[in-house]
Amino acid sequence: MNFSLKEIATISMVLFAVIDVVGSLPVLLDIKSKVGTIHSGKATLVSGGIMIAFLFVGQSILNLIGIDVNSFAIAGSFILFFLALEMILGVKFYKDETPSTASIVPIAFPILAGAGTLTTLLSIRAQYYIENIVVSILINLVFVYAVLKNMYRIERILGPGGINILRKVFGIILLAIAVKLFRSNLGV
Repeated sequence: MNFSLKEIATISMVLFAVIDVVGSLPVLLDIKSKVGTIHSGKATLVSGGIMIAFLFVGQSILNLIGIDVNSFAIAGSFILFFLALEMILGVKFYKDETPSTASIVPIAFPILAGAGTLTTLLSIRAQYYIENIVVSILINLVFVYAVLKNMYRIERILGPGGINILRKVFGIILLAIAVKLFRSNLGV
């Protein structure tokens, strides 16, 4: 086992920025107002299952279609770059529709375990030990569950300005991560 607190902290911050459950609060609150109830536990478990499954079988899927992890990581850095721009500039490059079932689609997938999260998992798998990534996913799932369970309270505490500031700060962090992923995988 190669557990490293430094790696766990780094990966946890990366996943926290990519999952961006706090920045998604306005979207989550809108979905909750439309459908009534969001099952926090179910959404958390399903998104965690998707993340962990993709962490283990994602590379096999890539190998099956002939794509190496470094190429996928570079492509993922572009997705992270655009996600960061969305967070910083407040523009939407990708528009999704809100279906009537909420806990699984769109909350577990694609809001929590979406393309950015799955790409990030494979990208960081090329750089970090898998056990540290799994621990980081679990840490983030605890946080995701807490946020989903306490959405209205968090919104009241932070207010619209606080949520906006958090979104921008994590956008800048995500932008730096995208540049680092691109640079480190380009030279390989």
